[in-house]
Amino acid sequence: MSLKPGFLSPKEPDRISYENQLAVPLLTESITALLPKLGYKPIVILCIGTDRSTGDSLGPLVGAKLNRQLSQFPVYGTLKDPVHAVNLEDTIEYINKKHKFPYIIAIDACLGKLNSVGTFLASPGPLRPGAGVNKILPEVGSMHITGIVNVSGFMEYFVLQNTRLHLVMAMADIIAESIKEAESIYIARRASQKKKWLSEISIVTRSTDIEQSQST
Repeated sequence: MSLKPGFLSPKEPDRISYENQLAVPLLTESITALLPKLGYKPIVILCIGTDRSTGDSLGPLVGAKLNRQLSQFPVYGTLKDPVHAVNLEDTIEYINKKHKFPYIIAIDACLGKLNSVGTFLASPGPLRPGAGVNKILPEVGSMHITGIVNVSGFMEYFVLQNTRLHLVMAMADIIAESIKEAESIYIARRASQKKKWLSEISIVTRSTDIEQSQST
C-alpha cells in the first residue's frame, strides 16, 4: 500500500473516478501517454499488494485479471502469487534479471482524502510501496498507477482491512481493462513504427544501389 502522491507533491494531477463512465478510456490515455515511445524496452506489469487485506488486494486483483489477457506485457503479482513486503525486493531483482532494461508499470492501492476515495492516477516515475503504513520498501516503477481505496490518517491497517470489496473489485476491473487497451495501442504503434523503419531502410538501400550502379 503506497503513499498518496499528493502528500509529497505541491500539485496533484487530476484523478479519475471509478464512477466516471469514461474512466477506462481516460486511464488508457494516461497510461499510453507514459509508455516509452520506442518499442525496444520490455513492458512489465508489477502488481503490489496482498490478498490478506481487502484494501491492499487491489494490485493482486488487477494482476489476476491481466495474467491471461495480455500477450506482450508479462505480469507479476496475482491473487495466487502476490508481490508484497516480504518478497518485493526479490521480485524486483528477478524482473531485472529476466527482462533487459524493463519498463515497469507498478500498481498499488493507497489511502487518501475522503473526496478522493475511488479514484486513480497514472504518473511517471516510481511509487513507494508501504509508505502509507510506514514500511520502508524499495521504490519501484518506471511509471505507476495508484488507486485510493480508503481514507488515510489513522489506524491504516484497520482501515485497509475494512475497505469495501465492491469498491476494490470495481477499481481493479477498470485498471485491468485500461492496461489491456493500452497494450493493444502500444502493439499497434510499435508495428507501425517498425513498418516505417523498414520502409526507410528500403528507400536508403535502393538509393545506395542506384548510386553504385551509376558509378560503375
